[in-house]
Amino acid sequence: MKNYKIVTLGCKVNHFESEAIDQYLKNAEWHDAEPEGKADVVIINTCTVTQKASMQSRQTIRQAIRSNPNARIMVTGCYAQTGTKEIKKIKGVHDIIGSALKHRIPQSILSSPESKRPDSPVIIVPDINREQLFKQTPVGISSKRTRPFLKIQDGCNAFCSYCVVPYARGRSRSMTAEDVLEKIKLLSDSGYKETVLTGVHLGCYGKDFSSGIKSLYSLLKRIEESGTINRVRLSSIEPHELTTEIIDLVASSSILCHHFHIPLQSGDDQILEMMNRPYKAERFRELVLQIRKSIPKAAIGVDVLIGFPGESEEAFDSTYELIKELPVTYLHVFPFSPRKETPAFRYPNQVNNAVVKKRCKKMRELGKLKKKKFLQQSVGKTTEILIEEKPDKKSGLLKGISDNYIIVLLDGSRYLKNTIVKVRIDKVFDDNSVMGILH
Repeated sequence: MKNYKIVTLGCKVNHFESEAIDQYLKNAEWHDAEPEGKADVVIINTCTVTQKASMQSRQTIRQAIRSNPNARIMVTGCYAQTGTKEIKKIKGVHDIIGSALKHRIPQSILSSPESKRPDSPVIIVPDINREQLFKQTPVGISSKRTRPFLKIQDGCNAFCSYCVVPYARGRSRSMTAEDVLEKIKLLSDSGYKETVLTGVHLGCYGKDFSSGIKSLYSLLKRIEESGTINRVRLSSIEPHELTTEIIDLVASSSILCHHFHIPLQSGDDQILEMMNRPYKAERFRELVLQIRKSIPKAAIGVDVLIGFPGESEEAFDSTYELIKELPVTYLHVFPFSPRKETPAFRYPNQVNNAVVKKRCKKMRELGKLKKKKFLQQSVGKTTEILIEEKPDKKSGLLKGISDNYIIVLLDGSRYLKNTIVKVRIDKVFDDNSVMGILH
């Protein structure tokens, strides 16, 4: 029996694609090597969204080569697409496969499991901008997660001035609504209670279609009408693409989770314009208040990008004060990372690293306060949670998640795993973990 390892860096989309490759190989009777075991093939699914991510991708490749000296080393993902020259310099890499051909990796392994270990790697990185169709690894439904990801969209047309993703993923492409509904039914039939719809630019879903379902709202409405699974959660969606229709549908839905994750990036209009973000801070303010009015218990997560070129103290304060006054739930805070492929790399007035670090710390502290306040408001209330397969690492207790993204610890039988149970939120600990009691 052949052994393989898959190492994944980066976003939910990457993880979904790795899981598809994993299941394909298992179906072909290959064996997933233990973390410390030796593999015949190692696949590194890389990320390049920041300079740090690219560096971590290189480090991961080198570590895989050292740990598996006799293995075929295959590098794919976003860094393989944009950083081919750098990866080529790493001795021991056998295959560099671009984003457009990631779905063919399993067939490549099965058709040629033995690597000839050439002096230089085989590079198959076609122009991602030529891709027009949504592609996926042909595989049955399976996941190591209690709440599996389902990639329904790929690529991005936005070209924000700081972002390398369109160069790594190509233009926006969508899975057909029929395929989405079929995959969700397969997940439900396989025993899963929740799926997370994900994509590189989820709000662009369907815009590449000339007929049929051509919007995320229309797709969600079809999913709601089908009623084939207990829960459907949305991953990140842009402020200008989170419409009143979608909010109202989620508010009235029996399966769409009361959870939105919205990339704000900046609360300063001038910075937003330089970022090539097609909205103003006031639109974000109105959106958050609209969500809170329509769905009072909704979780509202926000992405913030700190230290964009030209971000003055006043511009940062505008972002900070906007978030401070709004009822958001949690923050994901990222420092600006200059990428050579993007316009922002050449922008003047780059912000000092020490200043960026200080601002990030201040914003993250605000995020902790926001989350604590949101969780404290849930104390004494009853909610339904989906119990995860894996217990909490620190306490060993069962761990579950509510539809509005509250992670609840629970003392109970392991037989509750992958079931939806009612709990009463009992208390919030200093680390923002929450204890629940079976209702």
